[in-house]
Amino acid sequence: MSDVQLTLVRDAHRFDEDALATFLEGNLDGYRGPATIRQFEGGQSNPTFQLEAGSGRYVLRKQPPGELLPSAHQVHREYRVMKSLAGTDVPVPKMYCLCEDPEVIGTKFYVMEMVEGRLFTETLLPSLTPEERGAIYRHLAWVLATLHDVDPEAVGLGDFGRPGNYYERQINRWTKQYLASQTENIEAMTKLMDWLPGNIPEQGKTVIVHGDYRLGNTLIHPTEPKIVALIDWELSTLGDGLADLGYVCQDYHGDSYNDEGLAGADLETLGIPSEERFLADYRRHAGLDRIDNWMFYVIYNMFRSAGIIQGVYKRGLDGNASSEKALEYKEAARLRAERAWAMVEQL
Repeated sequence: MSDVQLTLVRDAHRFDEDALATFLEGNLDGYRGPATIRQFEGGQSNPTFQLEAGSGRYVLRKQPPGELLPSAHQVHREYRVMKSLAGTDVPVPKMYCLCEDPEVIGTKFYVMEMVEGRLFTETLLPSLTPEERGAIYRHLAWVLATLHDVDPEAVGLGDFGRPGNYYERQINRWTKQYLASQTENIEAMTKLMDWLPGNIPEQGKTVIVHGDYRLGNTLIHPTEPKIVALIDWELSTLGDGLADLGYVCQDYHGDSYNDEGLAGADLETLGIPSEERFLADYRRHAGLDRIDNWMFYVIYNMFRSAGIIQGVYKRGLDGNASSEKALEYKEAARLRAERAWAMVEQL
C-alpha cells in the first residue's frame, strides 16, 4: 500500500477548474470531463493533483503560487525530459500536454499519465518483506545506471544543460538559492560554501541527471517489487551521474529530511543493501570499475539538500508550499549542513 495520501485541494493551491477543463478539451486527445480534482499530500515543490474524469485518470503538475526563486519550479523542463525519455528503458509516465501560459490557471502546468503504482516515502519500507526490499533497492540502482546510459543527443536533450563545470555551476546555484531563502545564520553552510568549490573532483562523462533521485520519487508496481515510473524531474539537467548516486546515498549517512533514513538500521535483517552493495550494483550496471573521492559526492549533496530544504521551509513561512509539512523543516537545513561539515572534518 502506498503511504502518500490524496486530499482536498489546499486553499492556497486552488485554481480555475473550468478554465482547466476548456484547455484540456482542446489539447488532450479524448479528454472528457468533468473531473474530480484532488491533491497529492507530500512533496515540497510543484503541487501535484489527480484528475479523475470521464475519460480516465490523469496527473496534473503545476508551479506553486506566489513569488518563485530564480530557475526554480521549471515544470516545462520536467515535461520535456520525460517526453524525451519515452521509448528508452527508463520508466517514465506518458506526457499528454504542456501549458506554458500562466493566464489559464495562474501558473504553468502539464498533464501526464496516471501510472498505477505504490509510492513509498519511508526508506525502510516497513510494510514489505526483506526479499521485496532487496529487489526494489537493486532495481533502484539499475534504473539510475540505465538513465545515465542514455545518450542525451540521441533523445533530443543535447542542449538540456550547459557542458562542463557541472559542480561549479551547481554549487554556485545552490549557494544563491540558499542565500535567497535564508532565515538564520548557519555556520556550517558558510563553511561548506567555502570548502566545496576548492575540492571538486574531475568530472566524468556528461549524462542526464535526474537531480532528486530517491525512493520517494519512484512508483513501485502494484504487486511486484520493481519500479514502474520515475517522477519529479524538476531538477533534471545534464551533468555528472555521480551527483545522482551521491544524492540517493545520503540516507546511509544520517537522518533523511523526509523520512527516517537508513543510518543505524539493521540493513542485513531488513534485506536492504548496504551502501557498499548499492554502489557495487550501480557500478556493475554502469560499467564503472571504481569511484574515487566518494565522500565528496555525499557531502556536496548534503549541502545541496540543505539548500533545497531551506527553500521548502521559506515557502512554508510564505504560505505557498506544496504541503503543510513544510514548516516542520525549521531545523532540518541546519542539521543536514552540520552533518555534512562533520564529514568534511573527518576526511
